Amino acid sequence: MRFFELLSFQHIMLYVFPTLLFILVFGVGLAFSHFKTGDSEKRFSEISHLFADGLRERNAPYPLVMMLIIAGTVAWVFFYILMTGFLGVKI
Repeated sequence: MRFFELLSFQHIMLYVFPTLLFILVFGVGLAFSHFKTGDSEKRFSEISHLFADGLRERNAPYPLVMMLIIAGTVAWVFFYILMTGFLGVKI
């Protein structure tokens, strides 16, 4: 049990609000930004396969936000391993 109950509430708010902000930014990024190529508009609007119950499949362009998240993760892993080895930190 903590001596100050407000501290627990502050920690919860520090976890919840950045998470909600990330979800909002991620959703907007997925919805509105894609790698643009010559046939992006055609691929985004053309239905490539029609499933039962009205489900449609498109061959849409890859979202830019996903590419940035993947690149950031790879860079973080590389520098984490490099700095862990350089500083001699035991994992």
